[in-house]
Amino acid sequence: MKTFTIAVLPGDGIGPEVIAQAVRVLEAVSERFEIRFCFETWPVGAAGVAVANDPLPTVTRDAVIQSDAVLLGAVGDPAFDNAPPALRPEAGLLALRKLLGVFANLRPVAVHPALVNSSPLKGDRLHGVDLLVVRELTGGLYYGEPRSRKATRAVNTLVYTAPEIERVAHVAFEAARHRRGLVTSVDKANVLEVSQLWRDVVTRVAGEYPDVRLEHCYVDTAAMRLVSEPASLDVVLTENMFGDILSDEAAVLAGSLGMLPSASLGPGPGVFEPVHGSAPALAGRDVANPIGAIATAALLLRQGLQLPEAAGAVDEAIAAALDAGARTQDLARPGEPSIGTAEMGTRIVGLVLAEALEGLS
Repeated sequence: MKTFTIAVLPGDGIGPEVIAQAVRVLEAVSERFEIRFCFETWPVGAAGVAVANDPLPTVTRDAVIQSDAVLLGAVGDPAFDNAPPALRPEAGLLALRKLLGVFANLRPVAVHPALVNSSPLKGDRLHGVDLLVVRELTGGLYYGEPRSRKATRAVNTLVYTAPEIERVAHVAFEAARHRRGLVTSVDKANVLEVSQLWRDVVTRVAGEYPDVRLEHCYVDTAAMRLVSEPASLDVVLTENMFGDILSDEAAVLAGSLGMLPSASLGPGPGVFEPVHGSAPALAGRDVANPIGAIATAALLLRQGLQLPEAAGAVDEAIAAALDAGARTQDLARPGEPSIGTAEMGTRIVGLVLAEALEGLS
């Protein structure tokens, strides 16, 4: 029986609560499929500052490098809003991505039929929605130098190189080959030189994929298409900041930000985290939606450990729980009963273990 080492970084706010449910589901996977996981828990974000005055402590750095995959909760704490940049919880997240070189962030967005009425969009716009945002993760404004802030002036720098664009473009085109064969590359080439380079490089890479269709789209048009005709999108390829914004906007399609997983991939261990933030106002109340974290565990199995059968069992269990009417507070319509974080985890764990799921496709 092979053993996989999972570095668990629960993070801040609701992070520990939802990640705990994802770990429970992985333990159920271990039991059902006879896979051994070694879970090692380490601090990050505000939790890292609390124990080591560092949002990504040295012990955490060492552990993630040695792991097979990283399961990460959200980071962020309003108590650090005025802290020096190096001590802000988000600095730990950026440092983690840079440390592991995870340059491609994959954020799948699909609408479960049982949740069509949970979205503020009309149901007819949600039919057939199944898209993947491929976001470049280690370049752009979030990492560019120089950067500075003074009392009356602040500077951030947007930088991309052709190799950075090429490698993430290949990820998007490879993904499209196994989907519907369309890449929508999002930029702002009408006003930004960096976007002009982005468009040129992506067009060149597209020549290596004659079986995939490429379309270019300005970011403002892409934002409108996400809510007006989301089913027209398959793989959305974009740079760091645009991808951050658009993938959060796409959460409205699934009914809640708490539904969405993500995988950040590079040459070494992948980082797997739900898309939502730390939501400190919800922490400790057993109301947060753990499905994004549990779906993230499925991505960890599929993309990080190449265990597609186990990943499919988790996805099927999530769908079965929703079909049976399980709703956390964010998904419940007015007057509809809801269940807590732990109870949703319990139901999905039970469904993973149910042998009846083995016959589902």
